[in-house]
Amino acid sequence: MKVKSILVTQPKPETDKSPYHDLAKKYALKIDFRPFIHVEGISAKDFRKDRINIQEHTAVILTSRHAADHFFRMCAEMRITNAEELKYFCISESTAFYLQKYITFRKRKIFSGKQSMSDLIEVLKKHKKENFLLPCSDITKQDMADLLTAQGLQFNRATIYRTVCSDLSDLADVKYDMLVFFSPAGVTSLYKNFPDFVQNNTLIAAFGSQTCQAVTEAGLRLDIQAPVPEAPSMTMAIEQYIKKNK
Repeated sequence: MKVKSILVTQPKPETDKSPYHDLAKKYALKIDFRPFIHVEGISAKDFRKDRINIQEHTAVILTSRHAADHFFRMCAEMRITNAEELKYFCISESTAFYLQKYITFRKRKIFSGKQSMSDLIEVLKKHKKENFLLPCSDITKQDMADLLTAQGLQFNRATIYRTVCSDLSDLADVKYDMLVFFSPAGVTSLYKNFPDFVQNNTLIAAFGSQTCQAVTEAGLRLDIQAPVPEAPSMTMAIEQYIKKNK
C-alpha cells in the first residue's frame, strides 16, 4: 500500500528540526500530530490519602518532564520547600536541564542517566543510602519499580498524575494511511473514541514491545514495528517500509 498520509499520536515537534519533517519532505507525505492521551495532575487532597511524606525523602527520581512538572506542582500545592540537600536523579540530560525551570542548578545536586531506566540504575546504585521518591503516573510500568527493588534501593512510588484518553471526536471523518502509536494507552484511546474502528487497509506502526503487544491484543494488524536492529527509531522503520513498498 502506498503511504501518503500519517497520523503520529504524539505532540507536534516544537521545531522543524525533526526526523518526521525530513521524512515528510523526502517522500511528499502529509504527517499530522495529535496526542491520543494527555496527563492530568492529581490534587494534593487525593495525594495525601497515600500518606507519603515528600520531605522524608532525600532524593527524587524524575523519569520525564511530566514527572518533574507534577512533582514541583505538588510541592507548591502542599507548600513544601525542598531542602537544598535534596538530590535529583534524572533519566536523561535533557530532563536534568529542564529542572532549571524550577531550581537553581549550581545550588543543587543533580545526576542523570543516558536515556533509559537501566542506565539511570547504574547511577542510583552509587547512592544506596538515599531514601528515594519516584513521582509517577497511574500507569507507570511495574518493571521500573522492579529494577529499583532488585538493587535493594529504598524508595516510595508517588502517583501524582494520571494518564487520560484525549477527546478525538473531531477526527471521526478523517482518514489516514498510517497510525503511529507509542504507548498501550494510545491504543486504548483509539477504541475509547472509536469503539467501532475497523482497520481495513490502515497501516499500524508501533514503538516499543508493550505498545506492539497492545496493538495485537486489540486484534489489529501490526505492520511496522520499532525499535528493531535495522531500525532503532520509528521514522527509520517507517522509511524502510515506504522504500520496500514504493
